[in-house]
Amino acid sequence: MDNLCCFNSIVGGRSSCSSGKGRSHNGAVKYGFALLKGKANHPMEDYHVAKFITQLQGHELGLFAVYDGHLGDSVPAYLQKHLLPNILKDEEFWTDPNRSILKAYEKTDQAILSHSLDLGRGGSTAVTAILIDGRKLWVANVGDSRAVLSKNGQAMQMSIDHEPSTERGSIENRGGFVSNLPGDVARVNGQLAVSRAFGDKNLKLHLRSDPDIQNADINSNTDLLILASDGLWKVMSNQEAVDIAKKTKDPQRAAKKLAAEALNRDSKDDISCIVVRLKG
Repeated sequence: MDNLCCFNSIVGGRSSCSSGKGRSHNGAVKYGFALLKGKANHPMEDYHVAKFITQLQGHELGLFAVYDGHLGDSVPAYLQKHLLPNILKDEEFWTDPNRSILKAYEKTDQAILSHSLDLGRGGSTAVTAILIDGRKLWVANVGDSRAVLSKNGQAMQMSIDHEPSTERGSIENRGGFVSNLPGDVARVNGQLAVSRAFGDKNLKLHLRSDPDIQNADINSNTDLLILASDGLWKVMSNQEAVDIAKKTKDPQRAAKKLAAEALNRDSKDDISCIVVRLKG
């Protein structure tokens, strides 16, 4: 019996709690997700994507993403609608995915900044994963939402946490500063706890929005992929998350268990978690 009760929702629901699942066309890859509103007194600011699309250039693509917003939910909502489509629309995607991902991240951030009157001054992290024909995985991220791949049960981080303390040089070179007050995390200009983000027009001079990109071949040794916002990773190591997810064959139940465990460990933030079981 799950100790977290969620109802099904296909899109990144605005409810306090939602979950769902799906599978690839041939059923070889299954996914599940769980989203849980944190304890802060603002609406849920996490959005996600989890779906398969078929027959694009004759290929099947698994599309997965977590967008963790701040100062409102308009930027993550925009990313949910536009970032992955912008990657796939790029004419170079099938020949040079790395370049297409870079260009689409930049193009999407420029669009967000140009719509700041509508979208507001907030921002968002992003972690995106594109699974091509169940065989090739491309992961990109901006901020501290994270992707972790399990190979033979061993956790491999597929993203880079962009934190002000590790990217201080870049921030200071752009004229910003990193505050590190007692009892608080490092922050850009005393405000933002990530060093790269979409949006954040007021801080953009001192922030980067270019992604780190990694790829992996998916084979019989690759068990599962976990994408989650920092509401999970603040209280759980990569290996702990893999160990919990591996014990549960149904990926929706696995995602719920991860979210419930993060809550049990007193995570205060919104928690979004996608588990992709790569071997049926």
